[in-house]
This record gives sequence, structure tokens and C-alpha cells, in this order.
Amino acid sequence: MTTRAEPGDDESDPVLSTIMSERRRLINLAYRLLGSLADAEDVVQEAYARWYAMPAREQQAIESPGAWLMTVAGRICLNLLGSARARRETYVGDWIPEPLPEPTEWITGGTDPADRVTLDESVTMAFLVVLDSMTPAERVAFVLHDVFRYPFGEVAEIVGRTPAACRQLASSARRRIRAAQSPASTRAGQAGIVSQFKTAWEAKDIDALIGLLDPEAVATADGGGLAITHLRPIVGSAQIARAYAEIARVSGDRTTFLECTVNGLPGLLAQQDGKLSTVFAFEITGDRIRHIWAVRNPEKLRPWRIS
Repeated sequence: MTTRAEPGDDESDPVLSTIMSERRRLINLAYRLLGSLADAEDVVQEAYARWYAMPAREQQAIESPGAWLMTVAGRICLNLLGSARARRETYVGDWIPEPLPEPTEWITGGTDPADRVTLDESVTMAFLVVLDSMTPAERVAFVLHDVFRYPFGEVAEIVGRTPAACRQLASSARRRIRAAQSPASTRAGQAGIVSQFKTAWEAKDIDALIGLLDPEAVATADGGGLAITHLRPIVGSAQIARAYAEIARVSGDRTTFLECTVNGLPGLLAQQDGKLSTVFAFEITGDRIRHIWAVRNPEKLRPWRIS
């Protein structure tokens, strides 16, 4: 079932105009909760399908269609998060949230500009990875309250717990976020470090790479069984430097690296034989790279313009 209006329809139907204007907000909520744009789109489609499945009299009785859609989408996400852990057990290698490009770099034709995810501190790769470590209820309560500013009374209706319990869930999630956070450099500083990393990587300069990495840095990759990559995280600056230098040696002139924005922060793209093969996101503390996330699963690279 399509949820998009025909041209001009929303002008004559204020309710339709209202619910369609919620689409971007719904996408933003679902992506932050699920870490997958594809799953977020499915959630929003299902929320609209449930709206249109209701008799007209029931639709008319709903005081705020936008709030109703957000509630339904939140509950669908909560259910999906509950089953995601079981699905991850069969996932090949580590699962990393789907990376998103700068708004101007989205592919054309597949995604409506109105549906794009707003890039802010609540959608950086590091933030999404911490969210993914939370229980489903913690994640939903925290995102709804701290990111979307929902009062705990409304959060409770979605999560199915008391407002007091939701307040405790959000507090627990907040502690997880604080524990994982570390002082970050400015965006310009981060861009400079990523640029230096790119130069050192292309030169296969192991010493320079080690100097840019935190001694306890971690490199995680996600191929999903659809692309060749290391299945376990690489830990330690020297180990990462040697592994990445070997990748550059093996790929040779077939691979080029481009600086870009990934989930709102400086990152890298790798093109192999002119086609996008990997998106790299970084967590940078001070002047050192603390974490590298390499997404190679082609199903997670759909939004990117380069192909």
C-alpha cells in the first residue's frame, strides 16, 4: 500500500496534509531506534498502512494523527528491537548501524528529500553503537524522551510501563551514554585527523598510522556475509595499522579513498575499480582515532550517491 498522496491531494485534505508532514519525523525516530534506514522505511510504511486500515470514523476520532503515528511507529520499533537480538545471532560478523551520507550526497530517485534523516549528535556512529548496546525499552525511552522530548507519560504509553519506570530506563540509558563518551576534538580537527589517516594509509606508512591511532583503538567491520572483511574487531594501534597497510598493499591502484561526511562527522569512502566498496566512520578523541567502523555490506550502502 502506498502512503504518498497524489499531487494536490493534501491541499484539499488537511488531515492528509498533517499525517504526510509527519513522515520525516517518523523516519528520524525509526532510524535512531533501529540503526537501519531500510528498516525505518518499513516501519513508517507499516504505521501509515495501519492508519489507512482504520475506518474513517475512527480516524476522525483521533485528536492528533501525528502523535498517533509516532506512537504506532514507536511500538513497532520496540517489537522489532526485541526480535533483532535473535536475528543478530545468525548475522555474519559484527553488525554496524547503516551509515548515512551528507544530505547533498544522497542518491537520487530512491529517497524523497523530505524523508532524509536529520544529522546531529544523536545520529553519529558512536552514539548509535551505544544505543545498540541498550535494552529495547531503554533505547526507546531514552530516544523518545531525551532526543524527541516526549514527556514520560507519553513514553509510558508506547513502552507499556509506568512513567516512573520509563524515567528509570532513560536514566540508565543516559549513564551508558556518559560512560562511553570522551572529550572530542572540533569537527575541523577531526577532519584533519581523518585526512592525515587517509594520507598515511595510501602511503602504507605503518608508523604514521600508529601515531594517529589510540593505543587501544578498535577497528570493526561489517560485511554481513556479502563482502569480504575481518570478522572480528582488530584491537590495538599497531595491529590496526599493519592490517590496514596490508589492505592498501593488496588492493593497490584499484582502490581510491575519498574524504566525506558519515552520519554528520568526517569519514572516508573507498572505491574499488570506481565503485563504492566501503564507508568508514571514525570516533576521534583529542588527536587520536579511538574507533573505526568499516561498513562493507552492500545492502547498507544504498543511500550513497557513488556506485
